[in-house]
Amino acid sequence: MVSSSAIGARIAAIEYFLPSGTLTTSALASEFPEWSMEKIESKTGIRERHVAGPNECSSDLAVEAARKLFASGACSASEIDYVLFCTQSPDYFLPTTACLIQARLGIRDTAGALDFNLGCSGFVAGLGLAKGLIETGQARRLLLLTGETYSKFIHPRDKSVRTIFGDAGAATLVVGEPLQGTASSLGPFVYGTDGSGAENLIVPTGGMRESRSDTTSNPIEDDSGNMRSRDNLFMNGAEVFNFTLRRIPECVDQLLTQAGLSLDQVDRFVFHQANQYMLEHLRKKLKVPAEKFVVAMSHCGNTVSSTIPIALREASADGRIQPGEHVMLVGFGVGYSWAGTLVRWSGLAA
Repeated sequence: MVSSSAIGARIAAIEYFLPSGTLTTSALASEFPEWSMEKIESKTGIRERHVAGPNECSSDLAVEAARKLFASGACSASEIDYVLFCTQSPDYFLPTTACLIQARLGIRDTAGALDFNLGCSGFVAGLGLAKGLIETGQARRLLLLTGETYSKFIHPRDKSVRTIFGDAGAATLVVGEPLQGTASSLGPFVYGTDGSGAENLIVPTGGMRESRSDTTSNPIEDDSGNMRSRDNLFMNGAEVFNFTLRRIPECVDQLLTQAGLSLDQVDRFVFHQANQYMLEHLRKKLKVPAEKFVVAMSHCGNTVSSTIPIALREASADGRIQPGEHVMLVGFGVGYSWAGTLVRWSGLAA
């Protein structure tokens, strides 16, 4: 255990990894001629999604992101004392995928490692877990990994989700450092959960509640011409949209109240990159200026728990986020669940 005296958690480095397989919007438009490329791009804001190969798992994507982070010089595997892995597509029911990742990366066996299943709000919730572990002296250098292969849940004839989701892994280094002032650069946090909306974004089978069978794999066509079975991902887009516009402004208000800030004192807003249509409606409802609102998904799509770290990495690299700025992070979606935090941005390791 490390000393917890006057230690604050800080995001020190972020890297991400996209699988080599791609699915372009033009390719989707050719498969679904009733939807033009212009229509898909205007609704989703996505021109390309990366798709994991048949034998490529979420752990593989997270491991490659972590290797990029180590290669950057931000830290070495031997310095990591805790691994958190957020995924909804683990390698196995058991063992814990984070344990497999620990061995693959050569992280020492005195490190903690655990998985958590949360999806779109998972990165922000993971930062909350990291802050707790670091600021109570349980860890000093923590590797927060996110990885998802939603493509493996999607029926190829379901354009409602195939146009949106992409696969990716991200690695975020969270470190403990002596506080320079009276408060950590990470926090406060607000959370929310409404499990009554679970059925609106779900893969119904595959767990213990409902096993997969020959019957559950039979696809059915919905009123919009999308095909899917109970073994596939289902999203009620209208209900998820309504949930987002109802709950996320409340989350933002709660976060600002806890932080003692006004909306215009926040320099940048990095929200879960769900799709262009949803983000633009949310931005307008919150009255956030477009120049403060980071959008970074055209090259990779909605990568679930990896969208926020990817957007942070991109915005930091191109100068949209500067050291010293207040950055608001908000994740929301499957569960339903949502989580928000404020970060005093200190920049990322080169």
